Amino acid sequence: MATPRITVRPKQSLGQNFLIDDNIARNIAKSLKLQSEDIVIEIGPGQGALTRHLMSSPKRLIAVEIDARAVEQLRSTITAKNVEIIHQDFLDISLKSISKKYDTKIRIVGNIPYHLTSPILFKIFDEREAISDITLTMQREVAQRITGSPRTKEYGILSVFSQFYGIPKLLFNVSPNCFYPKPKVTSSVIQLLIRDELPGDVNLKLFHGIVKTVFGKRRKTLRNGLLYMPFEKEVLENIQNSTDPVFIKRPEELSINDFILLTNYIQQLLD
Repeated sequence: MATPRITVRPKQSLGQNFLIDDNIARNIAKSLKLQSEDIVIEIGPGQGALTRHLMSSPKRLIAVEIDARAVEQLRSTITAKNVEIIHQDFLDISLKSISKKYDTKIRIVGNIPYHLTSPILFKIFDEREAISDITLTMQREVAQRITGSPRTKEYGILSVFSQFYGIPKLLFNVSPNCFYPKPKVTSSVIQLLIRDELPGDVNLKLFHGIVKTVFGKRRKTLRNGLLYMPFEKEVLENIQNSTDPVFIKRPEELSINDFILLTNYIQQLLD
C-alpha cells in the first residue's frame, strides 16, 4: 500500500508535517492491536497515510481534520462505511459525547502538530474517563519529558501529569525524512494507557496548581516555590516553618506519590 503523493500543500500555520513513510504508518497502526469493537479517533489525518492502515479493523474510525482542503480530499478517496471524516478542531470535540454514543471508551491516535501537544494532552486528561489509550507522534524531546524520571532534566510538569493520569511508553523514534515538509527535529511515537483509577485520592485542582507552580520555579526548593501559590498568609507561614524534609527538596526530586502526599498535606492546612 503506497503512501499517497502530496496533493495538499502543508500549512505552516497549522503545524502540518504530513507522514509520507508507509512503513512508519504501518508500524503505528500495528502497535494499536486494533479490535473489531474499537472506536478510534484519529487526530489530523492529513492526506490519510495512517488512516488507510487503521480503517480495516475498528468498528468506527473517526478522522478529525481541521484543514478543509484535506477533508475534501479524504472524503473523495476514503469511502469505507466505518470511517467518518469530521471537519473540526480536535480541541473542540466532545470526547465524552462520542464515548457515550458508542457506550465504550475510545482510542486516540494521531500525528499531531508539535505546538499543540500540551493542549491535546491536557484535553485528554480532562476527559480521561472517555478514553482507554492514546498513541501519538510528537517531538522526541516532548516524548522524553512525558516518560521522564525523577532527578532528571526531562522530568517536569508533563512527566508528572502523564504518569499520574496514565502509563506512558515510548514505542520508537521517527526520522525527519518520514515527513513532508521535513521537521527540524526527530519525532517519537508514544503510547499512553489511561488509568482506570488514579494513583491517589487528591484534590485535582490543588494538585495541578502545586505541580505547575513549583516546576515554574524549579531552581527553588519547594518551601520557596510554594510561596507563589495563592494561599492565605497563615498557610504560607506553616509551610515556611515546617520541619518536614520534603520542603527542602526541589520539584524534580519528588515522585508522583510524593506530589500526592504533598498535596494532601497542604489540603489539611487549607481545611
